[in-house]
Amino acid sequence: MLDLIVKASLAYLLGTLMGGQLIGLLRGGIDLRKLGSGNVGATNALRTQGASFALGVLAIDVLKGVAAVLLIPHLPALGTPLLALREQAYVCGVAVALGHCYPVFYGFHGGKGVATLAGVFGALLTAALGWMLGVFALLVMLSGYVSLATLCAAATAVVWVACAQPSGLASPAGYFTLAMAALIAWKHRENIGRLLQGREHRFEKARVLGRWLSR
Repeated sequence: MLDLIVKASLAYLLGTLMGGQLIGLLRGGIDLRKLGSGNVGATNALRTQGASFALGVLAIDVLKGVAAVLLIPHLPALGTPLLALREQAYVCGVAVALGHCYPVFYGFHGGKGVATLAGVFGALLTAALGWMLGVFALLVMLSGYVSLATLCAAATAVVWVACAQPSGLASPAGYFTLAMAALIAWKHRENIGRLLQGREHRFEKARVLGRWLSR
């Protein structure tokens, strides 16, 4: 049990390394929390600081998700491991996402976990990530709503696991995916409200298919 607690704690701490804050420090102290939507993720970085800044944020947030599930479970065990490596990786995936969303060093006010979870899914459920990215890209190009595309991508992960895993959602992958889809929905609850009210910010430049279809 101690082994799992230590590894989950390390994954959580890794999650608290916020890409938006790190790149902001390197760029002269830019604080994304005071700009645009106030979110420290890549989307707000793109809207307020441009593509190069956003790519740096995205890279850090994705890579920490990958590192949490591919490296931390393989650290030397402290006693007899409670779970197999694969299950440890899912626990570390949850922990790194929680670290990003609720970082203790920033008053538990972090990002929405999308890029970090993309790294986790890319490492653990690679085939699912392909479908998720496809749905995300299609919805962004059709609607221009990044939040809607993100929520649909999370739902796609649930459907993929339900169909592709031998035990469906009643499996470690299923429990992980359901929990992370719920986290994404919770972190986007204000976006959901704005979508329902027709007040959500639209990324008009990305809505290339929507504009073409509306001609």
